Amino acid sequence: MRLNTIKPAAGSTKNRLRVGRGASAGQGKTCGRGVKGQRARKGGYHKVGFEGGQMPLQRRLPKVGFRSAMKQTRAEVRLHELNGIEAAVIDLDVLKKAGIVSVFAEQAKVVLSGELKRAVTLRGVLATKGAAEAIAKAGGKIEAVEAAAPEVKAEAKAEAKAEAKPAVKPEKKA
Repeated sequence: MRLNTIKPAAGSTKNRLRVGRGASAGQGKTCGRGVKGQRARKGGYHKVGFEGGQMPLQRRLPKVGFRSAMKQTRAEVRLHELNGIEAAVIDLDVLKKAGIVSVFAEQAKVVLSGELKRAVTLRGVLATKGAAEAIAKAGGKIEAVEAAAPEVKAEAKAEAKAEAKPAVKPEKKA
């Protein structure tokens, strides 16, 4: 085989249609665009979904469903998936490195699906009631990461706000 002998298989390519070359050519005069109107003009056709001013289909139909923005930052882990991780202590970083949760996950929750064959410690990862019982039954435990109490958060926020404002307001000139 040589480069100058290669050709496409028979019937796999068609010659391009040469429009506007007379009635006998099949696409003469209006070139298959019909008569007048926006579709017949060169360079002028409407946007996707436009129906000539009529209320478009995507606006006539009712809105259905909801797409949660939080879904990207939350992850669900099946109980049996923990068997494939060698680490004794499993946290969010370990789950990300193992490819079980998305790299964008900020929070993960273990759900009861399958069985756990060894003892593991979950740190900073939530678990459903059934999954927590199964982990305890396998000899593991769940460690919750301590979050700051709401009062402490409110105080820190108030302090930050006070530091941002100047202590003395400048006087207005009359």
